[in-house]
Amino acid sequence: MRLSTWIRQHLAALRALLTLTVITGIAYPLAVFAVAQLPGLHEKAEGSLLEANGTIVGSGLIGQSFIGADGAALAQYFQSRPSAAGDGYDPMSTAASNLGPEDILDTASRPSLLTTVCARSKEIADREGVDGSRPYCTKDGVGAVLSVIGPREADGDVAHPVQVVSVNEACPAQPFLDTYRGVRVDCAEPGRDYSVGRIVPIRGDAPEAPAVPPDAVTASGSGLDPHISPEYAAIQVARVAEARGVTEEQVRALVDKHTAGRALGFLGEPHVDVLRLNLELDQRHPYQG
Repeated sequence: MRLSTWIRQHLAALRALLTLTVITGIAYPLAVFAVAQLPGLHEKAEGSLLEANGTIVGSGLIGQSFIGADGAALAQYFQSRPSAAGDGYDPMSTAASNLGPEDILDTASRPSLLTTVCARSKEIADREGVDGSRPYCTKDGVGAVLSVIGPREADGDVAHPVQVVSVNEACPAQPFLDTYRGVRVDCAEPGRDYSVGRIVPIRGDAPEAPAVPPDAVTASGSGLDPHISPEYAAIQVARVAEARGVTEEQVRALVDKHTAGRALGFLGEPHVDVLRLNLELDQRHPYQG
């Protein structure tokens, strides 16, 4: 290859490098920055930060907990949905629990997803004064699951059990069910493995549509969801109104104000912006407790 050809090729490569650097490294970032300054976009580009009394209190894009120093829900605030991101709503640990509907057996290291959901439902029901019963949950807030031990049939069923254990209720707890197929139900001895039996979840007599909605007892995929369903907001109205000394109609009006419908009329579900709702409650109806 002649030297002149080599020089021309490298000059062409250098020109391409400089051109792409100007376009992608300077012009494009400046264009994006300029568009982000347009009215209606600037706030979102800055992180949708929200202020109260001159202090940044959060982002409209990231949920947060409204709990006291003891970890209990603050009565004057609407509560967000649960979060599996770190210790809760940690942007650096955004994640889901990765547990599915088959996670129904408690272990020594952690409760099952089923028991977690049941416990949350009972806690919310006690706090809001509603019926917290839901399918496959005991009245005490654990997963209603039995280990049925005995000879297996061809289809895997145990027609004649020799022992039945409520696997998520450790002794000396009183099992949620007295008998199953004529056999007394025992509490579970801590540390013992009951997987030899057939694992049978018991639905119970809970309503098909529980009063405590699904988003109140399950975390979102990101763990950062700033919204709750209108159904979850509705069961919190009475508590918040009582704590702030206002009428339920006044609180409900603010809930309606901060409720958004489906995007484009058909995408997603209606949702309530919890942080903005709580901030306006503080502004209009300050807590006197």
